Amino acid sequence: MSVKIRLQRHGAKKRPFYFIVVANSTSRRDGKFIEKLGTYNPLTVPATIQVNRERALHWLHRGAEATHTVNRILSFKGVLYLKHLMRGVKLGLFDEETAMQKFEAWNASHEQLVVKREEAHKNTKLQLVFSL
Repeated sequence: MSVKIRLQRHGAKKRPFYFIVVANSTSRRDGKFIEKLGTYNPLTVPATIQVNRERALHWLHRGAEATHTVNRILSFKGVLYLKHLMRGVKLGLFDEETAMQKFEAWNASHEQLVVKREEAHKNTKLQLVFSL
């Protein structure tokens, strides 16, 4: 039995809201699931994403395959980078403390990038309002 990490659609018509879930690959899109890992709202700018990193990492280590969209979401949130660092720890390239320091440094720079994107979006939105 193959396990996938995928999106489960909720919300009204033309107002999508997704749960990020771990489910059997043969179950329906909105059917039974094993565990809920987080949420994804594509309607906000930037998209609102909440993911339980520890549980997502746990399922990736156990062999769950992420769909393309979920793979992009996990990459954006740093779960795949954390998996990469944990593999380095397992191979003995560095210790877990160093891996967590690298991840925290990456996370801090990533958060700054997200804030810059939000500000740029707000500025362009204000320019559109004042140009009308």
